[in-house]
Amino acid sequence: MIRVDKMLAIAAALALATGSAFAQTPADPARLTAARQVVGKLLPPGTYKRMMDQSMGPLMGSMTQSVGQLPVQELARLSGITQEEASSLGQGTVEQVMAIYDPHWRDRLKRSTDAMMGGMTEMMGSMEPAMREGLSRAYAREFSGAELSEMDRFFATPAGRHYALKSLQLFMDPEMVKIMSDMVPEMTKRMPDMMAKAEAAVASLPKPRTNSDLTPAERDKLGKLLGVSPDTLKTNPEPEAGADDAED
Repeated sequence: MIRVDKMLAIAAALALATGSAFAQTPADPARLTAARQVVGKLLPPGTYKRMMDQSMGPLMGSMTQSVGQLPVQELARLSGITQEEASSLGQGTVEQVMAIYDPHWRDRLKRSTDAMMGGMTEMMGSMEPAMREGLSRAYAREFSGAELSEMDRFFATPAGRHYALKSLQLFMDPEMVKIMSDMVPEMTKRMPDMMAKAEAAVASLPKPRTNSDLTPAERDKLGKLLGVSPDTLKTNPEPEAGADDAED
């Protein structure tokens, strides 16, 4: 059965993530030209590849190490069980449990993560020109022509060139990586509470409709929008002809 509510949740998340959801005032052409020159020094071609190659690998390795040390009790709480129920579990860590289920779990995780990071690096590289243009437009709206000129002069100095080249990468410095890695256990502890608050925030709203709440006309309309037969949107779809015979 198609979970329309899940599809709508995904669509809402995508709508929030896209910049087209926000109307922006066009940037002044002269300021935009100046902003592009500044941003070109802050985000030169290959920036994201360098960041991914030099920083994300160590970050993911560090985070994996942190996850391995998490008590199973903490992860169990994320599944929605109470603190009392979680406390009844043993004191084992994720690493201790996984070592029994899959002695190669770390290598398996590293290989799959490396493959995903490779894809992410390629994707970020392909999006870099659009990011550079978007950041240029943001700078053109935020800063005056005089401010942009002053930035450009600073970035022409040795200290400015050094800063421009490294400003984004410093967010992935080992010191920052350690802080983000240290956040994993704390985030795990707080996640059940955050999830409870999110549920409480929407508790007063009517429950989302399910396929069984739809009228035949609504199922027909929705089927056309999704490109599926309206019968697939029924709570208990009619079995295909001959299905019972095939089972016999």
